Amino acid sequence: MIWTDAAGLAGVLMILAAYAGSALGHLDPKGFQSLLGNFVGACGILASLLFGAFNLSASIMEGSWALVALAGLLRLAILRRRG
Repeated sequence: MIWTDAAGLAGVLMILAAYAGSALGHLDPKGFQSLLGNFVGACGILASLLFGAFNLSASIMEGSWALVALAGLLRLAILRRRG
């Protein structure tokens, strides 16, 4: 297995863990852990697509997924700064 496959597989596992945690009530979908899992997972899948077997539609999907998760993380950071 090459590093791009490992990054993609790790990304899939992170997103699935974050989703399962949210769906089963163990993680807040808008919480830090869930958003971080989605962001890092999407970045791993995106890296595997950009540096390995490129797929345009999957790259757009994972890029969008990462941006949405990043927006949620930034929202949390702003809310935390405001106190």
